Amino acid sequence: MSHDPTVNAGDIARLAGVGRAAVSNWRRRHDDFPQPVGGTANQPLFSLPQIESWLRRYGKSYQVSLGDRVWQRLKAAGDLRLGELVAQAGVLLTGHHTPTGGGLDGELAGLVTELAERHEPLTAYEFLCERYLEAHSRQLSVTRDDVAELMVRLVRAEGGTLLDPACGVGTLLLALDRTPRPGGEAPRRPAKVLGQELSETSAAITAARLRLRGLDAEVVAGDAMRADAFPGLRADAVVCDPPFNERAWGYEELTGDPRWEYGLPPRGEPELAWVQHCLTHVKPGGAVAILMPPAAASRKAGRRIRANLLRAGALRAVVALPGADLWLLRRPRPGERPPSEVLILDAAGDLELVEPAWRAYLEDRSDQTVRIIDLLADEVDMTPARHQRRDDVGKAFAEVRDRFLAASASPPDLKVLEQPLDQPAITLGDLIKEGLVTMIQAPAKMVADGGEVPVLTADDVLSGSPPSGSAATQQGLVTLRSGDVVASYSSVRVIAEGGAALGPHLTLYRVDGRRLDPDFLAGYLRAAGGRATTGSSRFDVRRTRLPRLPLKEQKAYGEAFRQLAVLEDAIRETSTLGHTLIRLGLDGLADGHLHPADGLTP
Repeated sequence: MSHDPTVNAGDIARLAGVGRAAVSNWRRRHDDFPQPVGGTANQPLFSLPQIESWLRRYGKSYQVSLGDRVWQRLKAAGDLRLGELVAQAGVLLTGHHTPTGGGLDGELAGLVTELAERHEPLTAYEFLCERYLEAHSRQLSVTRDDVAELMVRLVRAEGGTLLDPACGVGTLLLALDRTPRPGGEAPRRPAKVLGQELSETSAAITAARLRLRGLDAEVVAGDAMRADAFPGLRADAVVCDPPFNERAWGYEELTGDPRWEYGLPPRGEPELAWVQHCLTHVKPGGAVAILMPPAAASRKAGRRIRANLLRAGALRAVVALPGADLWLLRRPRPGERPPSEVLILDAAGDLELVEPAWRAYLEDRSDQTVRIIDLLADEVDMTPARHQRRDDVGKAFAEVRDRFLAASASPPDLKVLEQPLDQPAITLGDLIKEGLVTMIQAPAKMVADGGEVPVLTADDVLSGSPPSGSAATQQGLVTLRSGDVVASYSSVRVIAEGGAALGPHLTLYRVDGRRLDPDFLAGYLRAAGGRATTGSSRFDVRRTRLPRLPLKEQKAYGEAFRQLAVLEDAIRETSTLGHTLIRLGLDGLADGHLHPADGLTP
């Protein structure tokens, strides 16, 4: 295999500003297209210098950004060392020494340093981590961002110590940086963040990601079951997404472990070992949020431990989420009277149900609880679907159906051309030089962790929701105006109503509305996909091309782009509502709360 930096078909498409189909066509039509130097038949790898030479020879416009060059140099070391090198890049940027690997060579270290100087260390490192996670998506299990944020909000570790004993690449702990409390109030950060991870590489990456955010973090590599890195520690809160169905968790060695306060976990129930490990590490009254496989709520082997957790008042809620259950626990205080009911909720179709239901339970006003005595008298089966309230199914079905129908949208009426238009083009960089666009970014060290100023976050841009962040008044805040175009890591939006501040890691494109339509610009930035966003492989989007058109024609294109954005939002919303509608329809028809409308009389 060549020692040159390599690229795959997707990388080539990004560099050349084309789709993957165009790269496939080049390979078929051009005999001199470079041959693969590695990879597999389905995922070939090509020499980057050879691809650059071929693109130049055929006059193809391309740009290898500094970020691309750093990433390809990292990849050139091979998959086995890729994670180690990403970890070492974090060591370099944070100045913390770890035992992982032997450090970056001089050339690569210089490139990483240059990238950080040009784009801020956090932005540069998150780019490298993002590409690493994409390249190893099958090997690395990452908690969904919305679930991670929910878990952090529920345990509320503001000002205290937060522990994740199976932290992976830091997804749960990183949610601290983007998780406002209900009502939009941003929480105070924990005073200390702790993590343990079996993989030395992942532990080093997590430590770097946390430190670059200014968090006081200690992350230790090791097996938390067999070699607990924090013996005797009592954190204020614990969050955990443990490995599921891991049979070799240490059953034989740990039979007499003092952590099994609620019973020895059966060999086939490793998740119940993690539950008790988490409870061991939380203070009396402290909260634990842990993801569990759905079967853990009902498996016969775990019945005794579930019963003991309920009797002691440690297990407070089981919530069904997409693909997993969320267990919420609380370490009982000495002499405290345990609750008589537990919250059991099915929120697989709508995560927004969880926080209001949890608050209602804590305030002793929930109508979605199950009596613990009833569970103990039965099979201690806490499967949320089994305990779902049936009397509200019909009402819920009607409400969701109305929301589903109201959320629908139509695609724009676009004319299909036999041949694509050949229009004179201009780059975004030229538009900036001509004064039609001003490119603005938030203050480099801006922290959206609470304050009186509403802040538009990257998640808001992605979801199309109102500003959910907040920040204290500080010098350099960028106030958004109606018609501004804002780009996040993965999406582009036109601001309908101004007043909020531009959030961290966002780029603002402010247009001269007399000569350039904002929806027109946003549409072409979105069409450029990942190349047009701040956190993509091309940090500089100035090469994005737009046709030179008079303002009237721009507005026609802009309206079509706007309709597509509305359609995208509608599809996202109807997808979530549709799954809920189907589930409610099945339940309602099966248990008699719903009836076919035509042809039959109930």
